[in-house]
Amino acid sequence: MTTPLVVLMPVYNDWPLIPPLLVRLDAALAGAGLAAEIVLADDGSTTPPEPKLLDGARFRAIASVTVLHLGRNAGHQRALAIGLAYVNAARACGGVVVMDADGEDAPEDVPRLVAALGAGDGTIVFAGRSRRSEGLLFRVFYELYRLTHRLLTGRRIWFGNFSAVPARLLPRLVLLSELWNHYPSAVIKARIPFTSIPLPRARRLGGRSHMGLTGLILHGLGAIAVHGDVIGVRALVATLVAIVVCLSGITTVVLIRTVTDLAIPGWASAVVGLLVAILLQAVLLSLVFIFVTLNSRDYAAVIPRRDYADYIAGETRLYP
Repeated sequence: MTTPLVVLMPVYNDWPLIPPLLVRLDAALAGAGLAAEIVLADDGSTTPPEPKLLDGARFRAIASVTVLHLGRNAGHQRALAIGLAYVNAARACGGVVVMDADGEDAPEDVPRLVAALGAGDGTIVFAGRSRRSEGLLFRVFYELYRLTHRLLTGRRIWFGNFSAVPARLLPRLVLLSELWNHYPSAVIKARIPFTSIPLPRARRLGGRSHMGLTGLILHGLGAIAVHGDVIGVRALVATLVAIVVCLSGITTVVLIRTVTDLAIPGWASAVVGLLVAILLQAVLLSLVFIFVTLNSRDYAAVIPRRDYADYIAGETRLYP
């Protein structure tokens, strides 16, 4: 790529990890003959970066390091969406690499993503996680999230944010309102072409992850919410099936009670009462879904390409 890459990293208070991370990233890029500009999307950190954070740094492949300050803590996914829209509007680039700033997305894997990007047909390349480094409890809940996602949406998700985006798809990507909630799910729902290569998740360079159990649950809900229309239709179909089953059951019980000698005193009323209760709940769920769907049309969606500038409080050049 003759035009430099842009490497976008959302950051929340992990400033001490940035210098060692960039040293490793610079070595990996230089070894692959790549050049890059770094954009750090500061997600409303409570401790701002030191102005001399990168004093004394001498990079070979990294041309510049810019901190994009968000006016508030918007969350990792929204900081990413704002950063992508900023890059699309303000930077000419050969592609964008999206990665975490804590080292769990290994800098040494960036050239592999870029190589897959160049060798492919211009699709987004995600890092499919072949191995994770978190604790057992986190991995259990992560697999539970993946299973729930598959059951509710009918679509499998096996990758996170670590990816390489070709320049030609960036304008299309930042038009997605779903990007505001979850980047990978937005790509899947919008049918933007993508592929993946297996890459293990590395360990943090230091400190504790900001993604605890609560954060994981919120992250999972955000991914699932992107497919809310699909889930809603599936739920509506399920409730309609439940209504038909209940009506069939009630009819069957009444027929057995009235035209056969199989009835046992008291059982018919109990079964009919149970089926009527289930029927009423199914009807109620259907009505709730219909009204929620109609009400959601009154709310304007956030389009990152249009709205990103409202969240930017300024920018700071850290290097050179």
